[in-house]
Amino acid sequence: MQLNMLKGKLHQARVTQTELEYEGSCAIDLDLLEAVGIHEYEQIHVYNIENGERFVTYAIIGERGSRMISMNGAAAHKCNEGDRVIICAYAGVPESELGEFQPRLAYLDADNRITQRRGSIPLQVA
Repeated sequence: MQLNMLKGKLHQARVTQTELEYEGSCAIDLDLLEAVGIHEYEQIHVYNIENGERFVTYAIIGERGSRMISMNGAAAHKCNEGDRVIICAYAGVPESELGEFQPRLAYLDADNRITQRRGSIPLQVA
């Protein structure tokens, strides 16, 4: 059996622009995509921390080093410039490989600079 597992995550990315008329859905700085293993045209889930919107779209390559997170087309209606979002990609992982599996997680500051990388999410305590 395969399980749908978190593959890569950009945590608390800031939306740098919205482009209603631009083709493509979410342009992300290539450095950020590579950091978490998200590929061009790969399906991504976006969770807007500011307004609770959750939507599925796809990633396109943004200029390397620009730190851009641009919501384009219909996705531009779901976010405003400056909103904090979590961007995730998922992958099917055979149950037999779960012991070795680790997601690629990147935690960002307000300028979309990576401040921390992890392979797991810390245990949440009560």
